[in-house]
Amino acid sequence: MSAQPTPWTFWARAALLVGARPRLWATALRQLLRLARPGWWRTAPFLPLPDPDYLAFRLETQYGTGAAAGAPDPRDLVEYLEWCRELEVGTS
Repeated sequence: MSAQPTPWTFWARAALLVGARPRLWATALRQLLRLARPGWWRTAPFLPLPDPDYLAFRLETQYGTGAAAGAPDPRDLVEYLEWCRELEVGTS
């Protein structure tokens, strides 16, 4: 499976939406580190980013492929982080 780049506008809008919700900041950071490629600090870019193939797989399972594929929605990321936060709060 070849990784299709996610549009930068998705990430910019997602950052704005998450940035406006301080209660999600810690959850977003935790999820970023959980999904980061193993050994991310050893290769450029030195950022804890998910593996591109994994991200492509997750986006394909969420939105589909080809002409029928939907565009990633930053609000879905916020909903995912809210769900993760609820799980964290519920288990502590």
